[in-house]
Amino acid sequence: MGLISAGSTIFDAGAMSAGFGGSMVFIKKLTASSSATLSFVNGASGVVFDDTYKEYMFTFKNIHPETDSADLTFQVDTGTDTNYNQTLTSTVFRAEVREDAADAKVIYDTNLDQAQGTAFQQIQHDIGNDADQSAAGTLTLFNPASATFVKHFIARSQIYYAGDYALDFFVAGYFNTTTALTKVQFKMSTGNIDAGDICLYGIA
Repeated sequence: MGLISAGSTIFDAGAMSAGFGGSMVFIKKLTASSSATLSFVNGASGVVFDDTYKEYMFTFKNIHPETDSADLTFQVDTGTDTNYNQTLTSTVFRAEVREDAADAKVIYDTNLDQAQGTAFQQIQHDIGNDADQSAAGTLTLFNPASATFVKHFIARSQIYYAGDYALDFFVAGYFNTTTALTKVQFKMSTGNIDAGDICLYGIA
């Protein structure tokens, strides 16, 4: 992992925390209850994930893992496929500080990014499973129905991290496909999603 000075400017974090223009239109909420996966599939159970909108945002609230130090991950797929193994390239930054103000740092985390990988991409890192620990954040997917361009994504989360850290976690990348995406799946790196809500919005 390469370290970056905590005083350095990496990017405009504020721009990543909300939609990139337009109003948010609620589409669907899924609530975890010891869930192995949470999946949003276009056309199923009221889910819209097509060319209706050029941007789609997922919001995460009170994501709580069954297993301590688990990571929330996601992948996508196309057509009727359910393999959730689309090729992607990503980059990951995180900023963290412990509750006693020790160990503050900003990290470019090369252990968590992918270069033309097909694994589920981590978007929330090392979430604690104490009763009061959880994670919250957003994931934006841009123009997922395009038949011309790759599919860009940006995620930002704030995590009450195992070890009593506040962790600000940033992920950006693209899925290297020009086929329309039709589904998105979320799961923990280990164990189930014990609790939490994931909501899908279209950005009008």
